[in-house]
Amino acid sequence: MELALLHALATIYMTGLIWFVQVVHYPLKALVGPAQFSAYHEAHKARTAWVVGPPMLIEAASALWLAIDPPAGTGRLLPIAGLALLALTWIATARFSIRHHNTLSSGFDSSAHHLLVRTNWIRTALWTIRSFLALFLVYCISGS
Repeated sequence: MELALLHALATIYMTGLIWFVQVVHYPLKALVGPAQFSAYHEAHKARTAWVVGPPMLIEAASALWLAIDPPAGTGRLLPIAGLALLALTWIATARFSIRHHNTLSSGFDSSAHHLLVRTNWIRTALWTIRSFLALFLVYCISGS
């Protein structure tokens, strides 16, 4: 139960964070002046790593553990589905987010910014679904 709860907390944290990033943070990048954008963006990347790194690692490790050794009474389907969705989230991060962030590191590019915001909806949706799955897993374990 403790592992599933830790997993749910990390997932919900990431879901809240990605919604903030999607609705507030990424769109506001367009308002940073061109002269300051590269420095701003590099600072953003460095600081963001500290905020997302630990919970993403906790989420990944606990998702893998839950898929390998599912809690009693839950079966494998829910943990494996959650792990698959997490893998898709990381793939979307590597395929889209990192690529567009790298382009923006050279300076503001409206096309890269638009694509960053647009493709981030994939991660937002995946993490939102994962939150519901993680909560449902905790619910199933609790027997309520």
